[in-house]
Amino acid sequence: MDNRAIRMPTPPKPSSIKPLRGVRVLSLALNVPGPATMMRLRAMGATCTKLEPPAGDPMARYNPDVFATVHRGVKLLQADLRTPEGRSVLSRELARSEVLLTSFRPAALASLGLGWKALHKEYPGLSQVAIVGAPGERAQEAGHDLTYMAEAGLLLSHEMPPTLYADMGGALMAAEAVLGAVLQRHRSGRGIYSEVALSAAAAWLALPRSWGMTLPDGPVGGGHAGYRIYGCKDGRVAVAALEPHFAAALCKAAGVQASPRNPMMASATHATIAAFFAGQTCGELQALAVAQDIPLRTLALKPDSFP
Repeated sequence: MDNRAIRMPTPPKPSSIKPLRGVRVLSLALNVPGPATMMRLRAMGATCTKLEPPAGDPMARYNPDVFATVHRGVKLLQADLRTPEGRSVLSRELARSEVLLTSFRPAALASLGLGWKALHKEYPGLSQVAIVGAPGERAQEAGHDLTYMAEAGLLLSHEMPPTLYADMGGALMAAEAVLGAVLQRHRSGRGIYSEVALSAAAAWLALPRSWGMTLPDGPVGGGHAGYRIYGCKDGRVAVAALEPHFAAALCKAAGVQASPRNPMMASATHATIAAFFAGQTCGELQALAVAQDIPLRTLALKPDSFP
């Protein structure tokens, strides 16, 4: 088993500001985007309930630890929405909620009687935030995080991405949509419908690349000698000395001769800084970062990674 990837990060400490305190959110959304949205809403003080099908959320089977993490503080219910008993449970929860979060394709929602027109007629104060794969007419298309990242131009090799960018970006956008829906409801007294497309989340995250910023010769894609990843004696170093004063400190430490002919985008500067880092250990570089106020982080090789 590759133990490099098995590490549950410490969740950020919740903010003392709770703008959604007292707001009740009901979720029917399964897998990652919906639960991750609820995690954000809980952090903002919302009271969250999730209504799952009798078989439960697939995430509970393929990753029970993550399921437990993202559902902490969420009330979990189960009901078959195709039965009268299940519809009764759903009606009860909808009547007491301000926002409904879904992640079904439109046809599936319609088959359950949960299209927006029907919902809004029966629960005029309820808002719906619908997480879909792609916007508008494309909402019926099959897809997942990986396909939306491919569409956005974010898959640059055969290696799998290190995280679920579209899903997690979509969760942030869905939480933003919930905030907007609550604000609008407080103004008008009526609920609104908001659609959040995971493909749009991937496209949003891809904007810096479309602007050329993260291309190989772009300023934050490797073209700037002070903003890239280098090798060092016992690992790698990620340096982010983009601002002039940070770049100047890095150049001074690395022995770069400052001149108009030797800017941070020049190959000679790259070579000098690369040679400097290659002769330093992770410990030495971390000490340098503190002493010279240089933004960098080292990534030490594990013992079993050495040749």
